[in-house]
Amino acid sequence: MLRSRVLLAGLCVPLLAATAAGFQEWKSGIKWQEPEIVTPGETAAAPPSDAIILFGGTDLSAWEGGDKWKIEHGVATVNGGTIKTKQSFGDCQVHLEFRTPAEVKGSGQGRGNSGLHLMGQYEVQILDSYDNTTYYDGQASAIYKQSPPLVNASRPPGTWQTYDIVFEAPRFDENGALVRPAYVTVLHNGVATQVHQEILGGTAWHKPPSYDSTAEKGPMTLQWHNNPVSFRNIWVRELDLDRGEEYPDA
Repeated sequence: MLRSRVLLAGLCVPLLAATAAGFQEWKSGIKWQEPEIVTPGETAAAPPSDAIILFGGTDLSAWEGGDKWKIEHGVATVNGGTIKTKQSFGDCQVHLEFRTPAEVKGSGQGRGNSGLHLMGQYEVQILDSYDNTTYYDGQASAIYKQSPPLVNASRPPGTWQTYDIVFEAPRFDENGALVRPAYVTVLHNGVATQVHQEILGGTAWHKPPSYDSTAEKGPMTLQWHNNPVSFRNIWVRELDLDRGEEYPDA
């Protein structure tokens, strides 16, 4: 095996990695908590051990209004009315699987339309965007009316698709002023379509985005948009993103 060599004081010696001798360890000054142990699911889509199951195939009891939707063969299908989680969430990881109708009816926003509203305010668009022209910030996995997806990763209608979402809730000070906006990362069918994308405020269709609420947690909603979109395997993990504390000054 060849070794690199340097000329030092007239002698040819091996170039060795620097050792810790003569150096002082750098420390961040932050007291970290020990990471909790989480058992991953058997597959990438299966819920890990700390997940909260929002729909596992049998009922929508975790949602308000879920009794209106149709549940059959482990699948929940929109059947009139938007549904809302009974629990509120802030920073979180969300997994859901959706399927737009195999029989294509309508076009643009009238085709396979639904949406996941994080905290009830910030919509990740659900749409049949396979060979379907519409405005770019209204495509599947867009942050509605704010940020088009980086790419269109949609599968054909009638096939199952996945969203894996990491959401960072906004932060406000004691006077209600925005300290940090919300951010979202979205993988659509395993493809990154939003990467730490800043959310400018609520994602309304009829007005510019703004932070009208100072809440840092809120229920999620799945939208009814007159299209029979189906869902399965929905789970969420609450995230502790504000970890660690600085050591007090010596």
